[in-house]
Amino acid sequence: MGSKFHAFMYPCFAFGHMIPYLHLANKLAEKGHRITFLLPKKARKQLESLNLFPDSIFFHPLTLPPVEGLPVGVETTADLPPNTTGKLISDAMDLLRDHIEAQVRALKPDLIFFDLVPWVPEMAKEFGVKSVSYQIVSAACVAIALAPGVDLGFSQPSGYPSSKMALRGHDASLYSIFTNSHKRFFSRIITGLKNCDVVSIRTCAEVEGKYCSFIERECRRKVFLTGPMFPEPQEKNVKPLEDQWNHWLNGFEPGSVVFCALGSQTFLEKDQFQELCLGMELTGLPFLVAVKPPRGSSTIQEALPEGFKNGLKVVESFGRMGGTTSDIVSSISDQVITTKLLSEELEVSVKIHREDSGWFSKESLSDAVKSVMAKDSEIGN
Repeated sequence: MGSKFHAFMYPCFAFGHMIPYLHLANKLAEKGHRITFLLPKKARKQLESLNLFPDSIFFHPLTLPPVEGLPVGVETTADLPPNTTGKLISDAMDLLRDHIEAQVRALKPDLIFFDLVPWVPEMAKEFGVKSVSYQIVSAACVAIALAPGVDLGFSQPSGYPSSKMALRGHDASLYSIFTNSHKRFFSRIITGLKNCDVVSIRTCAEVEGKYCSFIERECRRKVFLTGPMFPEPQEKNVKPLEDQWNHWLNGFEPGSVVFCALGSQTFLEKDQFQELCLGMELTGLPFLVAVKPPRGSSTIQEALPEGFKNGLKVVESFGRMGGTTSDIVSSISDQVITTKLLSEELEVSVKIHREDSGWFSKESLSDAVKSVMAKDSEIGN
């Protein structure tokens, strides 16, 4: 491989994975490398504005094959309805193997970056291509997936490099439920990590060095760190805010609006959704909540609690917004670990108090938000 290389990228078909991969692609293209980015057809339109080097980053749109249980037209995890699983997306990605192999044979890349498709290292080896498992979650999450005993539900897996990451109460229950019901998911990640040529993680040694060292020992692979890979705004490529949001945001002081996003794979129960809305309202601060309709509701509007103020915004939206994590409600396994990392080990965020059942009250949510948003807050400043 020469000083300039051609890389394929085949990330999980979830925007939380594809967008960080595209940020990495931009950094590589900036240094003169070429990227072929494999993605679903529908996702191309949403990601085009993030491609800062269209002459070097080539989108290769894919048509997902039919999979039993996967609704027609669904191509990413953001499109999945409630009570369905991301396994359907990964099954469809597996069925694209013949097509991916044909592209590798034709275009002869030097590298293939992947995260959740375990057969990539084997396929890459057949064609003399190096495989890179690029993980966009925290190194702490990757490390705990590799820790001996994690499948047995130990609160502190043997050899895991931090005693502060022990899971208790609702966190332990949520993580255990997820890992036990997603054994195939974790197996796919571990297989890819242990069979690839190189592991790369979107983190830095100053923050997660001990976890990265643990991963190197467990995988017996060199671990390269990309840093946080924050996007660099470039005016000609940044899509302007829609007029309604621009007008609404301009009505408040900079840094005063609370943005709450739970992710496209989180579906709250209706009563917890209403408690979330009331808790945000209780802060007395302007806020914007981007969330899926709760279970049993077809729209956000029909699920809003009675008397909820119209001047505050709750929308079904998962667009691009910049910001800083200030308080956290975890709902899936990687969020559980990342929450512990940020709030208890690094002490850079506030964790919202939850009961053992997982329920959080409007008061606990409001208190957490105000603790970081108050002008005289030592935590937030």
